[in-house]
Amino acid sequence: MEFSFSPEHNMLREMVRDFTNTEIRPLASHIDKQEEIPKSLLQKIANVGLFGTSIPEEYGGGGFGKVGFCIAQEEVSRACGSTAATIGAHQSIGANAILIGGSDTLKKKYLPKLATGEMIAAFALTEAEAGSDSFNLKTRAEKKGDRWIINGSKVWITNGAIADVFSVFARTEKGITGFVVEKKFPGVSVGPNEKKLGIKGSVTNALMFEEVEVPAENIIGEDGRGFLIAMETLNSGRIGLGACCLGAAKELLEISTLYSKQRKQFDEPIAKFQAVQFMLADIATAIYAMQDMVYRAAVKCDNNEDVTLDAAIVKLFCSETVADVADKALQIHGGMGFSAELPLERFYRDARILKIFEGTNEIQKLIISRQVLKQNGRWVS
Repeated sequence: MEFSFSPEHNMLREMVRDFTNTEIRPLASHIDKQEEIPKSLLQKIANVGLFGTSIPEEYGGGGFGKVGFCIAQEEVSRACGSTAATIGAHQSIGANAILIGGSDTLKKKYLPKLATGEMIAAFALTEAEAGSDSFNLKTRAEKKGDRWIINGSKVWITNGAIADVFSVFARTEKGITGFVVEKKFPGVSVGPNEKKLGIKGSVTNALMFEEVEVPAENIIGEDGRGFLIAMETLNSGRIGLGACCLGAAKELLEISTLYSKQRKQFDEPIAKFQAVQFMLADIATAIYAMQDMVYRAAVKCDNNEDVTLDAAIVKLFCSETVADVADKALQIHGGMGFSAELPLERFYRDARILKIFEGTNEIQKLIISRQVLKQNGRWVS
């Protein structure tokens, strides 16, 4: 599949890169240490349209599709994984579930406010006993007249504390169903921010639903068809996650290359040592592969093709690879890489979650292997 970036995509990249360098990068360390993104920065992100990059123009978004979203996430991730995670949870899964499965009425009700950042979204699928086994969720929804009553809880919800609306998946008599639940609905409560190893500025919370009344029109798709919507939403999210890995890897290569030219050992810049050159070569090769697979998958997504296999491969390869890139970059920096004075240790910590959320890498291997077995090992591109 051939693809190239349009002039509009290139303009988007320049805009996001300038915004990231000016507004996000100077605050990245502060965000990590304070474990929150300042409200003033969230407002600036909203003002430049980064909360609605991929949302169609008819709903007030930028209309750049999955390719545009990946470009934006790649650039933001070069500075701050926490900020990229916040934008991704809002747009790529929280709002996207409504875009994928919502009625036209539901889309018109919520997407314009989500596109402008007037509202923040979150995706609520995971439960304490239903992580990778997401079909085993226990949160229930019962139909009573023109309302649905939801009871249950969710865990590890990115944006939980700052979100205004949640795409919630619950079990009904017909199966699993999606609902748009507003935080202001009586009976919704949010747990404290989780303390985490990385992406500390991205808030993660438990959600509780106690006799929460949801209007019947807030159903996402059809009753009993929510699991398919959730999985399609996660497929899209995995591609965006790959773009985050790509952006972080590009930043780490640039940082490491410049450092290797400046740092001297045995009266020579370490860039002249073959061991360092080989690590830089490995990182560059990884970036080449990641960039190709991320944007090939994004193009297929924009063309409304099935990307289940593509998304699993992107998520698996890119998350595993960026962790290795972070390790090599830290090794190039030696003891300084281990110090909090430089951003290497933050990138290293932030990379670890990428193997877990949006579906663990073990789940991605199951998806990929099942397709391989189905095709008897014959690859279909």
